[in-house]
Amino acid sequence: MRDGGCGLGVAGEGCRRGGGAPGAPGDAQMTAGRGGGDAVKTVRKLIEVALPLDDLNRAAAREKSIRHGHPSTLHLWWARRPLAAARAVLFAQLVDDPSSRPDLFPTKEEQDRERERLFSLLRELVKWANTTNEELLEGAREEIRTSWRRTCTDNADHPRAAELFDPERLPAFHDPFAGGGAIPLEAQRLGLEAHASDLNPVAVLINKAMIEIPPKFAGRPPVNPESRGQALGAKQWKGATGLAEDVRFYGQWMRDEAEQRIGHLYPKVRVTEEITAERPDLERYAGRELTVIAWLWARTVHSPNPAFAEVEVPLVSNFMLSTKKGKEAWVEPIVEGRDYRFEVRVGPPPDVEAAKRGTKISRGNFRCLISGTPIPYAYIDDEANAGRMGARLLAVVAQGDRQRLYFPGKPDLEAVARSAAPPWKPDLPCRGTWASNAQGRRYGFHTFGDYFTERQLVALTTFAELVDVARRRVRADAAETADFGKDDRRLGDGGTGSAAYAEAVAVYLAFTLSKQADLGNSLCRWEPNAQCPRHLFGLQGIPMIWDFAEGNPLGSSSGGWAVCADGIVKAFSKGWGSTASAPEGRAAAANAELQTESRNRVVSTDPPYYRNIGYADLSDFFYVWLRRSLGPVLPDLFSMLAAPKAEELVAAPERHGGQPAADTFFLEGMTGALGQVAEQAQPAFPVTIYYALMQTETTDRGGTASTGWEVFLDAVLRAGFSVTGTWPMRTENASRMVGMGANALVSSIVLVCRRRPADARVAGRNEFIDALKTELPPALTELQKAGIAPVDLAQAAIGPGMAVFSRYASVNQVSGEPLTVREALAFINLVLDETLAEQEGDFDGDTRWAVAWFTQHHFEEGEFGDAETLSKAKNTSVAGLVEAGILRSGGGRVRLLRPEELPEDWDPRKDRRRTVWEMVHHLIRVLDTDGEMGASRLLRKMLDKAEVARMLAHRLYAVCDRQERAAEALAYNTLVGSWPEIARLAREDPGKARALFASG
Repeated sequence: MRDGGCGLGVAGEGCRRGGGAPGAPGDAQMTAGRGGGDAVKTVRKLIEVALPLDDLNRAAAREKSIRHGHPSTLHLWWARRPLAAARAVLFAQLVDDPSSRPDLFPTKEEQDRERERLFSLLRELVKWANTTNEELLEGAREEIRTSWRRTCTDNADHPRAAELFDPERLPAFHDPFAGGGAIPLEAQRLGLEAHASDLNPVAVLINKAMIEIPPKFAGRPPVNPESRGQALGAKQWKGATGLAEDVRFYGQWMRDEAEQRIGHLYPKVRVTEEITAERPDLERYAGRELTVIAWLWARTVHSPNPAFAEVEVPLVSNFMLSTKKGKEAWVEPIVEGRDYRFEVRVGPPPDVEAAKRGTKISRGNFRCLISGTPIPYAYIDDEANAGRMGARLLAVVAQGDRQRLYFPGKPDLEAVARSAAPPWKPDLPCRGTWASNAQGRRYGFHTFGDYFTERQLVALTTFAELVDVARRRVRADAAETADFGKDDRRLGDGGTGSAAYAEAVAVYLAFTLSKQADLGNSLCRWEPNAQCPRHLFGLQGIPMIWDFAEGNPLGSSSGGWAVCADGIVKAFSKGWGSTASAPEGRAAAANAELQTESRNRVVSTDPPYYRNIGYADLSDFFYVWLRRSLGPVLPDLFSMLAAPKAEELVAAPERHGGQPAADTFFLEGMTGALGQVAEQAQPAFPVTIYYALMQTETTDRGGTASTGWEVFLDAVLRAGFSVTGTWPMRTENASRMVGMGANALVSSIVLVCRRRPADARVAGRNEFIDALKTELPPALTELQKAGIAPVDLAQAAIGPGMAVFSRYASVNQVSGEPLTVREALAFINLVLDETLAEQEGDFDGDTRWAVAWFTQHHFEEGEFGDAETLSKAKNTSVAGLVEAGILRSGGGRVRLLRPEELPEDWDPRKDRRRTVWEMVHHLIRVLDTDGEMGASRLLRKMLDKAEVARMLAHRLYAVCDRQERAAEALAYNTLVGSWPEIARLAREDPGKARALFASG
């Protein structure tokens, strides 16, 4: 482990309470200045001692189901942190823990009471209902200011006190991987001037809209003629409400103007007598013209059957239009010789399953509607890439009186759609691995323009042009008011007059265009239960869709421009709600490895997810439209044809010549980026880093296995940090789309870090272990007092353990070789296990995981995300546990295998990942079927672990007995009771047993 170099950090024994470690209660810690001399006095923050984790996790998970008015709906960004999690982490990062202030809270009881008071405030602070509760927020800000003033007093004699410790001004905040802007927004909400930077221009624009624009124009009245014509004196335009009103007004103006230009492409459906004769359910609508909500299309290819090669047959994955009970509707294909047509039927279909299959016959094949010939994906891909994939109108969805009405697709309606002639089409190639593909196929999607139908392209280019037209109207209207005047300074130049304001409104109107693109492309599926189109990015990728829904951008339903604009208004106006003013904010494009904005600022950040998400490739879907609509407004931000990719900190193998090189790029880049933060961050506060990678295991050329968790920890330590806390945060809703039937990551680990000093000393292994045994037990007591759930306790306890390990420049073995992060985690787990249960000390990591999981779930299913979180703490992985043969994983759920589910031919001598857990449960299985003799034959093959297996059986019996699980307890009790005889029989021929073991 290399030292991070000179700079700010925790000196010597400083900051020993990561995640609850005690240290010397109340003693101010000393950190070295950047030159290695100037000492900064620091104290432990709340996040370095304890958190009401269960309450925070519940609030974060609950927030994921909130859409209307949530700032995340301003513009889509992938894997955004919940506001509740960001707010909680920041508050706890900024507020002193009571144990660090013995002058104010001299006794343990007083410290506990004060900590509980802060917990109570934090529990209220993270509730969604309190997001704009100004009284509560001001209380939180005052707690932060109080802690800051104490820090300033502690450092009043510091040579740079005037620069670093102004008691009248909180330090500013910076997030170098700002992404969707949740963390900077919450820093601003808590009273800090917020700075956000990101390499990706779409992320930068989102952050400008979140933290930079609203405070700039806070309290200004709207400039549109409708609002100015009202009695404005009777209304106070607090916060961003005036700006929101203008976005609403000019957004509606754009919709109306678009209808004048392209309304002929979106005709209404007339309910004729001919239609009602065949559809009695439509009689009440006879003679009426109904607004179309969506046109439902099926892609087509030429039949692979040579006899019908000229016929374009449909690829339909579902003929159901509505599955809502009592309102069922479906499409029936009518084959007429060499042709076919579609009719709409109401009521349940005769064969529901057949209707739900459409023309799909398996995961890899459709069937020709006319001949029944299979149509494999490879054939479809060839047809598409040869330009021979078409589309056929299945049905039309219209708006009735509080209901959806379905009509068959007719040639005249198709003709209108095909008459569209777009003036422009994005020609940017979509080459990334996250672009639309299935099993490596492209299906004709080569540019981002290929994702849209001709009519959709006409609509989007029209709205893109109208963004600029609306901007000029806003500027003219604003110039007539006293609040703005004829100020020509641009938004990007810091202007606050009419020109800058018009550009600000244009930003939000362009975000409406992004929403339109997300809902108005040819990869949006029709949802038959909700009876509406679904937006493209339900997943962190672009999946292939065979039958798609084309929404009506001029309508008033899902996908309509006015509806999208309304969502934008609710999103950003909620950011500060009715708050009259806010600290300044600034967002800029910057490479995290080179940025200097973290200097003397509080830092909390959520770095990229290794190779889980291709942010740049995905964001190009929006970039092409934002650049077209906002290129003149923010020319520096949109100077490139696409979002930058070469420097993007993700492990993309196609960019670096393979995965090993990509891994090296990611880890070296992350080390450099975190090193910048470690060097620059305000020394009085810890840095918090969100780790949200799926746990994976890799093996190097020497056969040494490592996990993503330990590799990331190693990068953090190499950057010059010591880790003082690790908190598992439930940052995702397990029911989200990617979690439906998938192993979804639902947790993040928040690492709390302090700068390690340049003069940190080297320690021996025994000294490290002694320190662990001294500091870990009281830290666990604090965590348990905070109500940490069993599934989270092990991960949270890694914090105080890593605090010990990472405060040294190196921990050396007797041989002089430095202890690796993997070895340190093993020792931390060992001491943790000894603290929690002495008998678990010799268990392997997989078994320790299984014991912790069993204690909470037994053999019942649990959430994959919980299992993933626990696997990080035990330094294993869910995939590894499945490989070990003790776990079943799938559909977002995991379950320990019962003894009777284990394979009968298991041989521990041949098992490359042998665990004590499976030994015990195979013994139970064999004891139940073959008695003590059979169990002894199995035990003979693993005599080296016999004592450890017996200890585990005792441990599991105690768990079941304590939890009154009588049936499960009986199995372990039987094994423990039979153990002496099983062991005697196994050792009956010691020579044979030794030979068997040696051969294994």
